[in-house]
Amino acid sequence: MQNSNPPSLRLDSIDVFRALTMFLMIFVNDLWTLEDIPGWLLHSKAAEDAMGLSDVVFPGFLFIVGLSIPFAIANRKKKGDSDRTIVMHIAERTFALLLMGVFIVNLENAMDPGMVISKDVWGILMVVAFFLIWNVYPSNPDKKLFYNGLKIAGYLLLIGLAVLYKGGTPENPSGMGTRWYGILGLIGWSYLLCALTYFFTRDKLLFAITGWLFFVLFNLADFAGLLDFLDPVKRYVWIVGSGSMPAFGMAGVVASVVYRHYMKQTGISQTYLLILIALGAVCLFYGFGTRPFWGISKIRATPAWVGICSGISYFAFAALFWLVDLKKTKKWAEVLAPAGTATLTCYLVPYIWYAVITILDISLPMYLRTGVVGLIKSACFSLLVIILTGLINRLGVRLKI
Repeated sequence: MQNSNPPSLRLDSIDVFRALTMFLMIFVNDLWTLEDIPGWLLHSKAAEDAMGLSDVVFPGFLFIVGLSIPFAIANRKKKGDSDRTIVMHIAERTFALLLMGVFIVNLENAMDPGMVISKDVWGILMVVAFFLIWNVYPSNPDKKLFYNGLKIAGYLLLIGLAVLYKGGTPENPSGMGTRWYGILGLIGWSYLLCALTYFFTRDKLLFAITGWLFFVLFNLADFAGLLDFLDPVKRYVWIVGSGSMPAFGMAGVVASVVYRHYMKQTGISQTYLLILIALGAVCLFYGFGTRPFWGISKIRATPAWVGICSGISYFAFAALFWLVDLKKTKKWAEVLAPAGTATLTCYLVPYIWYAVITILDISLPMYLRTGVVGLIKSACFSLLVIILTGLINRLGVRLKI
């Protein structure tokens, strides 16, 4: 039976998809604390032709970033933002993600005995600085100067941490550096490319598909050796992940543009569901079709990894669209809601958690960190982080970039 009303602009399934992905991201990021767990949950090694659950989560998140872009830009236009304001917002958001990504990567490479403060204290202060800078402060003109002062204090704290930083090894110490940009940095570069692509093409479906195919084929061409002539510039200017990362984002953009393109038509809901399934099937066909050439590898960002994970993302979104937006069954996801609306806060909370328990020398007994019991522990930890994020939000503290 077809819907008599056209679908709304708002897709609740996007928030639910984001929340579920964040739950899984925190879960798989906690697996390093466990022992004796199934290999299919972990990241596969670069030389392996394989893919674990941990290799699927990040592509899913990039897909969601792309899903959100058309709606976010449309909402800004509806509020009256000029094109210049929107481009500035895209640039500011990219800068924030890159800056946080660089600091987090350096935290992972910090030399604990080599700094004036411990690595864990350095990490806590880093997260505090992030909150000072990008917290959503109340709209109170009387306190605007105070809130701006807190943001400046955050930047000054980051500068101080950069000065104190020592990384590497005692034999080969190093200061702050870009190294790689970390998860947040990869999201930042991908967001920039996808957001600008959509900004200049808007809801023109053909252009959205063309942009998606460009990144997919760029990745394929790199593995096929067709881009070897660009090796001299590769170390200076290159598309992140050889096109793989923005390919995931543009796959999400295409999904949203399709919806927005047909949203005024009666009965689009069922048709849209079929389109998502068809796109997922095409991606899987591409992924398994290229697997014999370079295998599946997240670390190497192979075409097969791009295709298979894009297909999984399309199928997952189709299932959630059917369940949440068509069947209106979403009460089950309420406990995960903070992860879908305060995603950055949720991502940073574990950094505070791990640092505090290390400083206090708190650890669970091994039987709680082994096998099935350990997996239950990590799932509970993920849920706890989301609940803590909700409590932090209620206190008026929430990151937004």
